Amino acid sequence: MARPVITNKIGVIVDSFQVGVKEGLRKAKEAGADGVQIYAVQGEFDPANLSPAARREWKDYIASLGLEISALVGDLGGHGFQDPAQNRAKIDKSKRIMELAKELGTDIVTTHIGIVPPNRDSQIYETMHIACEELSRYAHEMNAYFAIETGPETAAHLKMFLDGLGTKGVSVNFDPANMVMVTGDDPVQGVHALKDYIVHTHAKDGVKLAEIDPRNVYGQYGYEAPALDHEKVAEMAETGQAFREVPLGTGSVDWNGYLQALNDIGYKGYLTIEREVGSNPEADIRLAVEFLKGFRA
Repeated sequence: MARPVITNKIGVIVDSFQVGVKEGLRKAKEAGADGVQIYAVQGEFDPANLSPAARREWKDYIASLGLEISALVGDLGGHGFQDPAQNRAKIDKSKRIMELAKELGTDIVTTHIGIVPPNRDSQIYETMHIACEELSRYAHEMNAYFAIETGPETAAHLKMFLDGLGTKGVSVNFDPANMVMVTGDDPVQGVHALKDYIVHTHAKDGVKLAEIDPRNVYGQYGYEAPALDHEKVAEMAETGQAFREVPLGTGSVDWNGYLQALNDIGYKGYLTIEREVGSNPEADIRLAVEFLKGFRA
């Protein structure tokens, strides 16, 4: 197919540089990014650690670099929103992260909620539905989006879950690499299935080497595998037997087809580069920026 032409802005997750937020912001600017995504779960960007003055200082500093925030990462890990005993605290913290996002000038917080179970009558499904319904209403009322990252389940199944929430405050952060690496779902078809919900994307690439139960990657409440641990998933993506994350443009994501699909649905948001593995993430990120810029007119 013909090479699509994109107008999307290019973002970088500053934490991918593994050098702290301030230095990561500078490196994102040097790499040629238009915007950045920042983890806001713990450490210096945890909402609980940021005074009103500190929030203004960060916003001004990011603007001084000529960058904008594409989204915050509000992924609290563990079993997502599958454990009813933890959900109250996780919902409340998610709301604080959404409030921080708005203060910093973005409407989007991305997250993992846990694998949506195949059985709509299951207790886990009901627990997730109740949590996401509350978060969706909260986000909708503040004109924001709590965006679920694709990968743990098929796009069609995720759409069914989202359709049941009543509002679109809970939406989608589309990650094509997670799809090809874990479920084997087709990102091109996934874009069309989730077209009404996509508000942010991660630009990442990967290959699937063998079948794997998504629960062994993302965990599931009551399942024997451990809960979602980003360091563990990164290790699986670097050295595991089932899938590998690889530099942008060298994996199984059909970038021509995928970017054309985003054009077809009228997606105008960010393509935000995520690099969770590799010995030289800065070099990989710079190459990824250039790869995406190659689709500009």
